[in-house]
Amino acid sequence: MLPEYAGLVSIAQPVRAAAARHDIPRSMRALVKERPGPGMALREVPVPAIGPNDVLIRVLKAGICGTDAHIWAWDPWSQNRLRPPLVIGHEFMGVVAAIGAAVRSVSVGERVSAEGHIPDGTCFLCRSGQAHICAAVKVIGVDRDGCFADYIAMPESNVWKLDPGVPDEWAAIFDPFGNAVHTVAVGDVSLKSVLITGAGSIGLMAVGVAAAAGASKIIAVDPNPHKLALARVMGAHVVLDSAAPNLREAIRSETGGNGTDVLLEMSGNPVAFDSGLAALRNGGRAAVLGIPGGNVTFDLAEHVVLKGITVVGVFGRRMWETWYQMQALVSLGRIDLKPVITHVVPFERFEECFTTLKRSEAVKIVLDLTSGA
Repeated sequence: MLPEYAGLVSIAQPVRAAAARHDIPRSMRALVKERPGPGMALREVPVPAIGPNDVLIRVLKAGICGTDAHIWAWDPWSQNRLRPPLVIGHEFMGVVAAIGAAVRSVSVGERVSAEGHIPDGTCFLCRSGQAHICAAVKVIGVDRDGCFADYIAMPESNVWKLDPGVPDEWAAIFDPFGNAVHTVAVGDVSLKSVLITGAGSIGLMAVGVAAAAGASKIIAVDPNPHKLALARVMGAHVVLDSAAPNLREAIRSETGGNGTDVLLEMSGNPVAFDSGLAALRNGGRAAVLGIPGGNVTFDLAEHVVLKGITVVGVFGRRMWETWYQMQALVSLGRIDLKPVITHVVPFERFEECFTTLKRSEAVKIVLDLTSGA
C-alpha cells in the first residue's frame, strides 16, 4: 500500500452514491506533482467524485507527452502555469466505471477515451463552433487533475466511445494523434508537397496522416537519425538531417526548385521554423503546431509578406470533427501507429520513462496501469 497523501487538496472526494457503482475502491494510485520543483511522486489518493453529468473512467493506458516532461523538470512554462498539488497526465483510454445520474451517452463497461481540453461551453468561441480554442479552456493534468491515476472523472460531453477495432495503446494516444490530424487538415496537403519539421511523436504521426491524405511528396526534417528512419516507415518520401548544410537548397531540389507547397512545423524549434518558412514556395501555406520555449525572431518581410504565404496556428483538436477523422483513419486501416509507440512501461516504473524520453530511440511511451492495480 502506498502512503496516504493527506495534503492533496485538489483531489475530489470519493464517488457519490448518486453514481452507478461497480466495486469502486475509495482510494487509488496517482502520479502527483506535489510541490514546485523537479519530479513527481506516486501516492494513494481518494478516487474522484462525479456529479450528475460526469463519467468515472478506470484508466488502463496513458501516454506520456512532452508537456509531462516539462512538468517533471519544472521548467519556466510549468512554473508559470501549474499550481501543485496536481495529478498529472492528459492522454489516456480506459473503461467506464461509473456514471452520473444524468449521463445517457455511455454505459458502465464501455471502452472510451476523452478530449482532455474542457471548454467552458458558454463563450463566443464555444458557441461559434470553435470550442477547441476556448480562451477559458481547462486542460486535464495541467489545470485540473489528470489521468496518471487509476481513475479520472470527466464531463460526459468530453468522453469519446472507442471503436472496437482501435487497440488500447493507440487509443491512449488519441490526444496527440488528434494534434497531428488537425495540423494536416489545416495544412490542406492533398496532392501537394509537404515539409514536416520535427519528427517527434506528433511529427511522425503527421507523416502518416499526410500520406493517408494523399500528399504528393512528404519531406521530413529532424536531427535524430532514428526518428528519420521511423519517418520513412510512416510514409516520408525524403528524410533530411536538420543540421545538414544547404538544407534549404536540398528541399528545393526535391520540389523542382520551387520549395514545398505546405509546411507543417511540429518541433517548436526557432531554427526549424525559420528554415521551414524559407523552404516554403511563394504562395505556400504553413500550419504551426510546435510551441517554442520563448520568443522567436524571423524575417517576416522576406519569409511571409513578400512570399505571400499563409501562416495558421494550430491548437488541440477540433471538437469533434478531428475525433471522427482519426477514428476513421485507424478503423479503416489507413494508418499504422505501432512504429510511433516505442515503449510500453508498467505504471509503477514511471520514473524511468522520463529518463527514457531523453534517449534518441524513444518516441512515444505508454504507461500500462493494469499492472499492479
